[in-house]
Amino acid sequence: MSTLKRNPWLWVPTLYLIEGIPYVIVNNISMAMLTAMGVPNGQMALFTSLLYLPWIIKPLWGPIVDIVRTKRWWIISMQVLLTACFVGLALTIPQPEAAMIAEHTTPIHLFMAMLIIFWITAFVSATHDIAADGFYILSLNESQQAAFVGIRSTFYRIATILGQGALLFVVGRLSLTRDISSAWQLAFFAAAILLGVCTLWHTRALPHEEQKTTEIHSLREVLKTFAHTWTTFFQKKGLAIAILFLLLFRLPEALILKIIYPFMMASVDNGGLALTLDTIGIVYSTIGLICLTIGGIIGGLFVSHIGIYRAFWWMVAAITLPDLAYVYLAYAQPEQLLWITVAIAIEQFGYGFGFTAYMLYMIRCSEGKYCSSHYAICTMFMALSMMLPGMIAGYLQEAIGYAAFFLLAMGCCLVTVIVSVPISKQLKHNPTQND
Repeated sequence: MSTLKRNPWLWVPTLYLIEGIPYVIVNNISMAMLTAMGVPNGQMALFTSLLYLPWIIKPLWGPIVDIVRTKRWWIISMQVLLTACFVGLALTIPQPEAAMIAEHTTPIHLFMAMLIIFWITAFVSATHDIAADGFYILSLNESQQAAFVGIRSTFYRIATILGQGALLFVVGRLSLTRDISSAWQLAFFAAAILLGVCTLWHTRALPHEEQKTTEIHSLREVLKTFAHTWTTFFQKKGLAIAILFLLLFRLPEALILKIIYPFMMASVDNGGLALTLDTIGIVYSTIGLICLTIGGIIGGLFVSHIGIYRAFWWMVAAITLPDLAYVYLAYAQPEQLLWITVAIAIEQFGYGFGFTAYMLYMIRCSEGKYCSSHYAICTMFMALSMMLPGMIAGYLQEAIGYAAFFLLAMGCCLVTVIVSVPISKQLKHNPTQND
């Protein structure tokens, strides 16, 4: 069995499957669930946006994962906790009255116990991410890391499709024969079983670390190194412009993301598309995610072929102009599922293509001695860029309606263009980010 334990095929796919499923359920499925249970859009968007916080601040406790126990211990421990969290989510789903669900007036306080468990799940999942990514580096040599980078990304995407598309489809089908609360409860129990099986497998399949995870031996040295990584990051040239770009480049998408599920579920009379959960699971959470993935792959190939500077404005256009798809859907409210699917596919492909520029720029911002830590700080700003606009998106939509909201989001594309101008100039001169 020791030989099997050293085979990355036996643990890399399942490790990144578990990394992806909790993230997508906490940050995306929570929105669909609260909307389906009748919570008003403003409250839904505010409270689900706050669930991003653990991924924003995870660099603060990353060093603890490095110096306490082993990465393998952290992975197994966090997976056990994640399994328990999903059982807890299933057991704390309330049963709002049918009238409140229909009128979209279910008070958020009914979900407070569940939201607390969502928060715990988010912190556990963020800690698992730190350990899993570090374990990947420690357990594989450079050649293996390169060989499996595509595998880990693929299974993370599969986790996203399972956690969104398959789960929504199952809930939609189950809700045809039982109440919506029971349907969600069964879905979360199914997720807990999947995580539990993978956890048991990893107790056997994960290799044991044979090398030290850190060369730091004192708390003082840890704190000194930790402080130095942050200090050197904020000493980088042109950092203010870089932070503005990281925070505002995805502003339209940050607003739209929080309203997509309510918009697709809302009745036609209320400005929505009146789609069922199982249909959303196929159209948006499966076909849309596949198009998003394809867009990202093509975006990477495009940059590798012509370079980031020449590709940059094409990517800015790709991440902004396709937002017109939601303007079209809000005003036309097409009944034919084909046109809804095409519009969503175009928007998701464009976002995947354009997001490549954002990811590559984060890598540029992370260059230097502490590249891993600086990249983690960049991901903090990336998560913050989604959380802050998302907190107000629901209240904005409630105030002006779906059609006007998507027009407003389209107008925010101008912000994306403005923050892209100085970045384009940086790329033209091909600067290096130095500590």
